[in-house]
Amino acid sequence: MRSPERRSRRNALIAAGAAVLLTVGVTSPATADPTKASKGVEERTAAQIAALQDIKKSLTAAESKVDSALVVEQRRRSSATTFNRLPALQTGVAVHSGNTVLVDIRAVKVTDELVSAVKAAGGGIRSVSTEGGTVRAQLPLNALTSLSARGDVRRVETAVEYKTFNKQDRKADPAPSKEDKAREIEARTLEALVGPQAVRTGEGDRAHAADTARDQFRVTGTGVKLCALSDGVDSLATSQAAGELPAGVEVLPGQEGSGNEGTAMLEILHDIAPNASLGFATAINGDASFADNIRALRFQLGCDVIVDDILYFNESPFQDGVIARAVDAVAADGALFFSSAGNEGNVADGTSGHWEGQFVDSGVGIGKFAGTAHDFDPAPNAKQVFNPLSDSSGNVPVTLFWSDPLASSFNDYDLYLTNSQGNVVAFSQGVQDGTQDPYERLTTPASASGLRLAVVKFRGEDKYLALSALGGRFKDSADGLKKFATPGVTRGHSAAKGAISVAAAPANNPLPFDLEPGDPANPRGPFPNAFDGTQKPERFTSDGPRRVFFAPDGTPSPEVRQKPDVTAADGVQTSVAGFNPFFGTSASAPNAAAIAGLVLSGNPGLSPAEVRQALTATAIDIAEAGTDNRTGAGVVRADLVLAYTGASPQPLAKAAKPSVVNDADGSQYLKPGTTATVTVPVVNSGDGTAASTSVVLTTPTAGVTIAPRSKYYGNVEVGQTVTNTFKVTVPASAGVGSAVRLDARVTFAGSTSPTTASFALNVGEPSRDAKTFAYTGPVVAIPDNDATGASVQIPVSGVGRGSKIVFTVDGGTCSADIGATGVGIDHTFVGDLVGTLTSPSGATATVFQRNGSSGNNLCQVVFDDSAAQPFSSVTSNLAPFTGTWRPTTALGALLAEPVDGTWTFKVVDTAASDRGSIRSVSLKINGYV
Repeated sequence: MRSPERRSRRNALIAAGAAVLLTVGVTSPATADPTKASKGVEERTAAQIAALQDIKKSLTAAESKVDSALVVEQRRRSSATTFNRLPALQTGVAVHSGNTVLVDIRAVKVTDELVSAVKAAGGGIRSVSTEGGTVRAQLPLNALTSLSARGDVRRVETAVEYKTFNKQDRKADPAPSKEDKAREIEARTLEALVGPQAVRTGEGDRAHAADTARDQFRVTGTGVKLCALSDGVDSLATSQAAGELPAGVEVLPGQEGSGNEGTAMLEILHDIAPNASLGFATAINGDASFADNIRALRFQLGCDVIVDDILYFNESPFQDGVIARAVDAVAADGALFFSSAGNEGNVADGTSGHWEGQFVDSGVGIGKFAGTAHDFDPAPNAKQVFNPLSDSSGNVPVTLFWSDPLASSFNDYDLYLTNSQGNVVAFSQGVQDGTQDPYERLTTPASASGLRLAVVKFRGEDKYLALSALGGRFKDSADGLKKFATPGVTRGHSAAKGAISVAAAPANNPLPFDLEPGDPANPRGPFPNAFDGTQKPERFTSDGPRRVFFAPDGTPSPEVRQKPDVTAADGVQTSVAGFNPFFGTSASAPNAAAIAGLVLSGNPGLSPAEVRQALTATAIDIAEAGTDNRTGAGVVRADLVLAYTGASPQPLAKAAKPSVVNDADGSQYLKPGTTATVTVPVVNSGDGTAASTSVVLTTPTAGVTIAPRSKYYGNVEVGQTVTNTFKVTVPASAGVGSAVRLDARVTFAGSTSPTTASFALNVGEPSRDAKTFAYTGPVVAIPDNDATGASVQIPVSGVGRGSKIVFTVDGGTCSADIGATGVGIDHTFVGDLVGTLTSPSGATATVFQRNGSSGNNLCQVVFDDSAAQPFSSVTSNLAPFTGTWRPTTALGALLAEPVDGTWTFKVVDTAASDRGSIRSVSLKINGYV
């Protein structure tokens, strides 16, 4: 039995939790359930309750649609009285220069009119998701209610934050500035270009026996496209220059992101499946944008396997949200989706900061309006309304969810954080009255000594709860509070039905730091051997299972999902600064995804369900016997799964671009009324011989004939190119510049057969004379760090079909001076910019994409597909940037349709604090004669 003194101290701690009773979202005071008997409230706590309730009572209709933390932050900044009455309270809102905040505007429907209204309110647009109904923008604090008052705005929230699962020491150096990072990347790129690179050991490749499996089964990833979603690919060009990544990595236009975790993930994919195609899109522009990019990787870039390492804090454990629904959409279309299980710890290793279970009414009343506190202690005749955190749990996000459907919560729960002295240090008290999410979130302060969490039911039914300190840990306190932790921290899209959730085990050396002081030693991996049954998982890897209550539409659909699914290697080397070694489930997920790429490469007809079954059936059990909640089915091995699936080297024969010799005059062009000999190459880029290869060549172009219709190419060996010729006759009526389409169908012995390709050959000889079309309008300012960017239009006429296109950034007097008026584009830190060119038909090419680092201004720059060097290789010392360079993507792809009409050049500034303008740009287009 507890002593009276002990009870008194606990009652004081309970009372301290009431010091954060901000409950917004209504225009009059909310009504709580009848309060239980009060056990005393300190004078200081009572004063803070009164201050917060005063704010709550005074909310306007517009304020009721704004995140509670944003309202309090605005009130504190505008009222010294409010600030003085809440001296220790932290809202967690990051306020930037100009008193601006990053917010997510959740809309009934996203329209151009709404985006314009955000801009008119002083907002800088960061991303727009029509499907997700969200505009992310940087807005002045005092402008939020002018937008929330609109009928098409559901809510204005603090921009939902995310985390990646790169496991780093909390004592690591702070992130470098934009300028420092650019200098480092530039120096490493130059080093890679001028000097030989050291051979890097692939620990994950070896630990998964992927190296020997590739040799044994002769499967390399050919015919498969592997794509990653993470923060960014800042060092993509550096890794390509060093030979760590191939040329041709396809980045979703405008979605290169910021950071380098994506580059490191791509290197892991390439290590294990070296002949697979690669793609990338950022995941850090908000939850809705993340979901959009998942779909785009599949439906625009054609990715077969997609992997990510991101968690957004508002991803519900109990219902699939916008990101999980996107995962299921691409999985339903045939893609495999791998996701990091997380680094949030597990109960078995004593590293968990997660608790979930049914709300238990403690009977302890909290404040005048605040309902009752949850009792964490399941023991009869015992009460504990606080769950204590370890002293190492500083600066971690804490989330609270309960089992109501998304956007339909009628039950109102709140979250409080206090210290051992009874001071309230953080809070989250939104109002749930039927249209909000069942979600509260706060961040612990940097100094974490004596922190403890309390959950209060303000109003409603007793619901099932999930409380997670993401990256923190529940731990018994020095003053006698017991910790309570349960399994199941894995959540969100990693726990979606369509996702394969990946836990981590080290490939080689152990994690080089303690998770917390006094922890047991971290496990080490098998390198230079392969994984076996003696392997231990990482102590930080997140556990499952995942209990779900609702279908995506919010209807009841209870189930328990086995998560994680499998385990793969972390602690592997990459060439990317800050990711060598690369620990965490951010590294394990791409290892597993790449192995799946090998499986598909050696078994092209396998369904996603069959690949998943093969991975789990052959995984090596490394934890509790059978499938468990830390490692799933076990650790995957490439050799075992390739043998299980009967993988074999597959040919991949494709037609390449034809060449032309005109039979009449020997020129290289089709001409009206003539016959030409067209040579069609077939290239085998696969892993096996393309036996009995033949090509059928047809055309839908009226009046054009092809003879013969088919040709036999015989056997095409790996890496070989075989050619054959066809006669193509063009009618005399064909117009100069008109297009002849050739459709090549290549058949061969193999499951990847047939392959198809189409080629457009224009009639006539390209003109040697280019016509110039210049932008003649006013100078257009490029908005800082704004996804809408700045656009100029260039009208083109009198050309018809184009044979060649060159884009130029003009200027008369080249200078690197800030605000120089004689250049084509003046902008500090050109490496912030992405430039795209769109044809009248709507086709788009990327001209430059965050190249040039900290250099200023573009002047007399020629972007030409035939240039010797890519613009991606420029360095800041070349500023102002001049000369002839290859664009990021080929401009020639814009010539598939007639070129007459309005062209659009757009520049987007993707990072903060640098500005500039579009002044003078031109198109030079050659036609046909």
